[in-house]
Amino acid sequence: MYDNIFSTNAFLNKVVLVTGSTSGIGRETAIAFASHGAHVMISGRDRSRGEDVMQKIIASGGSANLLIGDVSDSSFCKNLVDETVKSFGKLDILFNNAGIVMHGEIGVHSDDEWKNLIDINLSSIFFLSRAAIGHMKNQGGGVIINMSSECGLIGYKNLAAYSATKGAIIMFTKVLALDHASDNIRINAVCPGDIDTPMMDMGWENQNLSSEAIRDTLKKHIPIGRVGKSEDIAATVMFLASDLSGFITGVALPIDGGTTAR
Repeated sequence: MYDNIFSTNAFLNKVVLVTGSTSGIGRETAIAFASHGAHVMISGRDRSRGEDVMQKIIASGGSANLLIGDVSDSSFCKNLVDETVKSFGKLDILFNNAGIVMHGEIGVHSDDEWKNLIDINLSSIFFLSRAAIGHMKNQGGGVIINMSSECGLIGYKNLAAYSATKGAIIMFTKVLALDHASDNIRINAVCPGDIDTPMMDMGWENQNLSSEAIRDTLKKHIPIGRVGKSEDIAATVMFLASDLSGFITGVALPIDGGTTAR
């Protein structure tokens, strides 16, 4: 009944926009979609890294374009969606992946830091989803996947500000999914746990631990016994973007090795 999502043509001629796709989870997901036949729009703030991702996709026989900019800017977000449609003719899948993390008790955060966190983690999803939904309604449907976190589901010390944005993303996802279910637009969120990316290391900068020691420490509290990989998130995002998940909308799916099951 369904195409195997791991077949080389699983997303043939689908158009995918991945924000924050110049590194980490976004980079891996963009490459994964392209390797399964999709046309991919890459976006981030680092041109050299973005060009590296684009060239990697093209060299492997895939199709990609690149637009550099800041997703905290509403005008850039609209332009990013419009340019994706202009480049490839439509927009089937939007992965709102861009985000930053902010550690510490709220007393150490400035007003500007809080505003920047809100703008990048939360406002960008509002801006991009608003722009994408117009196109998706006109073309008869689409899929939006939002990047939340296990921190949107359970509490961790010194992450109040970050967790506030990730919790808000979950409720935004649920209500948006209800609003647009009749438009054939499915909207879900993914909630990764500890994933082996540069962002994960940022929370341990003041602990004077090696990269290996950080990962050994994290393994002890993850029931499945290992730190997650970017590929784990990419595979789940592709599942949620595929027809295999055609009856799934409005969910916040943990990808955390069992951490939130406690």
